[in-house]
Amino acid sequence: MSQPEPSPLDPRTRWEQTKLAGWKQPLAKISTGVLAFLTLTGLTIFALPFGVFNEHAVVTHTAVGLLFAVPLAWYLVVHVAAYWTYPLTHTKFTNWASELMAVVCSASGVVLTFEAWFGSKISPTWRTVHIVTTFGLVVFLAPHLVAVWLREKKRAADPEVQPLLLSLRRHFKVAFAALAVPTLLTAALCVVFRPVAYNNEFPADYEKDPYGSGSPFSPSLARTNTNGAFDERALSGSRGCGTSGCHEQIVAEWEPSAHRYAALDAGFQKIQSVMAAQNGPVSTRYCGGCHDPISLFSGTKNIGVDNLTALVGVQEGISCLSCHAIEQTDVKGNANYVMHEPPRYVYELQQGAVAKRLSDFLIRAYPAQHVSSLSRRMFKTPEFCAACHKQFIDKEVNKVGWVQLQNQYDNWKNSRWNHPGEPEKTLECRECHMPLIDSHDPAAGDAADFNRTPGDGKHRSHRFLGANQFIPMVHDLPHKDEHVALVGQWLKGDYDIPEIAGRWKKGPAVPIELEAPPEAVAGKTVPVRVHILNNKVGHDFPTSPLDIIQAWVEVVVKDDGGKVLFHSGTVDDKNFVETGSFMFKAEPVDRYGNLIDRHNLWEMVGVRFKRSLFPGEEEVASYELPCSGTATGVGRELPQDQSVKLEVPPDALGTLHVSASLHYRKFDQYLLNFAFGDKCGLTSPITTMSTAQCTIAVLPAHSGE
Repeated sequence: MSQPEPSPLDPRTRWEQTKLAGWKQPLAKISTGVLAFLTLTGLTIFALPFGVFNEHAVVTHTAVGLLFAVPLAWYLVVHVAAYWTYPLTHTKFTNWASELMAVVCSASGVVLTFEAWFGSKISPTWRTVHIVTTFGLVVFLAPHLVAVWLREKKRAADPEVQPLLLSLRRHFKVAFAALAVPTLLTAALCVVFRPVAYNNEFPADYEKDPYGSGSPFSPSLARTNTNGAFDERALSGSRGCGTSGCHEQIVAEWEPSAHRYAALDAGFQKIQSVMAAQNGPVSTRYCGGCHDPISLFSGTKNIGVDNLTALVGVQEGISCLSCHAIEQTDVKGNANYVMHEPPRYVYELQQGAVAKRLSDFLIRAYPAQHVSSLSRRMFKTPEFCAACHKQFIDKEVNKVGWVQLQNQYDNWKNSRWNHPGEPEKTLECRECHMPLIDSHDPAAGDAADFNRTPGDGKHRSHRFLGANQFIPMVHDLPHKDEHVALVGQWLKGDYDIPEIAGRWKKGPAVPIELEAPPEAVAGKTVPVRVHILNNKVGHDFPTSPLDIIQAWVEVVVKDDGGKVLFHSGTVDDKNFVETGSFMFKAEPVDRYGNLIDRHNLWEMVGVRFKRSLFPGEEEVASYELPCSGTATGVGRELPQDQSVKLEVPPDALGTLHVSASLHYRKFDQYLLNFAFGDKCGLTSPITTMSTAQCTIAVLPAHSGE
C-alpha cells in the first residue's frame, strides 16, 4: 500500500523554516563574526593613527580575509539561493546589497594583497573600492541585522518564534567568538612583536655643547627635533629600500653618488683626521651635518673613536633617510636643518627573511605613514638644498671670524636661472641635478611640478650628477662605470634633459671660443685670446671647494709638421698642471697668510686669489705667440721671469695650428698625494669640457714692412 505524499508546506511555514535553518548554519555564524572582524579592523586601519595595533591589524586582516574568502563566497551563494524566490522586501534588499558589498570588498582585498605582496605599490583605485565597499557593507548590513532582530523580537510571545530567537542568540554568540579570536590574536601580536627600541643616548664620554651654543652637535648647525641623540639605525638601512621590491632604481642610482660616499670618501676621511688631530675630534662635527649625519646624531664623532664615523655612517653617508627625515631647513647653510626620527614599521628593523618580507608588505599595504613622514613638498625647493650647499667658517672653527666658503644657493638665486613665481622660466636644482628618467618606481609621477602629472611614469634621478668621477672608481662602488660615464656627459653638456630643453641651450656647459687673427707676420707676436663662457651652469663655474677643484685652459700651437711651438696648461708626467696656466681656482689663506693647501678650511680666514665664472659671465685668457726665431711665448698667468722658448726655423712659414681646451678635474694632484701618499699612483680623471681650434697663416717677415 503506497504512502500518501506529504502535503506541501504553506508559504509561512516554509519561510519560518528557511530562516531557522539559515541562522543555525555554522558557516553563517562564523561568517558574521569574520565579517565583523574584517569590517572593524578595516575601519581602524582607515581611521586611527599609525601604530603597532594597526600594523598588526593589517597582517591579521589580510590573513583572515584570504583564508575566509572561499568559505564566505560559498556562504553567500547558498544564502542567495535560499531566499531567491521570496518577495523583495526592504530586509531582503539590504541583505543582497550588503552581500554585493562583501563580494566586491573581498575581491578588491585579494587584488590589494597581491599588489602589496608581489608588486611595488597598491593601486589607489582598488584601495578606494575596498574602502568604499567596507563602508557600504556597514551601511547595508547593520540595518539588515537590526531589522531582523527587531522583527523577531516583536513576535517573542509567539511559541513558534522561540526556536528562531534561540538560534539568533546562539548565532551571535558563535559570531562573537569568531570576532574575538582574531582580535585577541592581533592583540597578542602587539605584545610579542614590538618595534625595535632605539638607544637614543649619547656615549657616556660625549662632550655636549663645547661651544656654548645650546646644541650638542655644534659647531654644526644640524640638530634633531629633540635636541638629543638618535640611534644610528634610525637614519640607516638605505639598501633595504632597494631590496624591498620598491625603490631598486633609486637605490642603484644613489649607490655610486656623491651623497652616498660623502663619509666614505678616503679624501674626506684623511682631511677629517687631520682636523681632529689639530683641533680635537669635537671640531669634526662641523663636517658631520653635511657629510656624515648618521655619525653626528648618534654621537660617534667623539673622543675615543678611531675614524670618527659610525660603521653604518661611513657606508651610507647621506642615506635615504638623511634627506627624507629632514623637516625644516634654513638657507643660512652649514647643515642648518632639523631632523626628526622617522617612525619605523614594526618589522622593519627585525632580523630575518620573514620579518623583511612582512615589513615590505606592510609598507606597501599600509603606505600612508611611509609617504607622509618621508615625502614633503619642501624637498623640491632650492632652499632645501641650500642647507648643505652653502658653507661658511665662523670663529668657533677658525678662531677669527665669519668667512664665506662655497655658496651654490645664492649663486643660483641671484642668477638668470631664477625667476620667482615663473616656474616655466626658472631652472631649479632638481631639474638639472635630478633629471627625470623613465621609471617603474612607486614614486614615479608627480602633480606638484607645473610640467608633470601623477602618471608620467618618471622619477627624479638620485645620482645627483655633478662633477666627481674619481671616488666611485677608487672605492669600486656599485654601478660606478655607468655613473662615471654619465658624469663625463654631464660635464661636457652632452647629457640630454628633455624637460628643460626649451630653457637650457644645447652644447657645452662651458663653451670656449678662440679669437686670433687669420694671418700673422713672421717675427711678430700674435695675440690669441680664449673666451670662456659660463653658459649652462646654474651657479659659479667651477663651484664647490675651489681649493680642491681645478679647471684650466690648455693652449697648444703646432706647425704644419705637428711640432709643438707653444703650450700652456699641459699636464706633466706627475699629473701636475703646468705652472702659469690659466686656472679657475681659489687660494685660501690662514690668519698668517699661509696657503690652505690640504683642504684645512678650519684655518681659513680669506683668499689671496680666486677665479670662477658667475652664470652667464665670460672670462678671457690672453696669450701672445711669437712667430719666428727664438722668442718668448707666455700665457697670461705666467710670471715675467718665466718663459716658454719657441725654436722656429727661419724658413718655417706656413700655418700655425692653434687648439684650446677647457679641462676639469675634481682633485688637485697635490691634495691627492697628501691624502693617499706620493707613491699612490692615483690621479683624478681629467674631463675636457669643450674645445676650439683655429689656424693662422704665417707670412714672410717683409710682409709687415
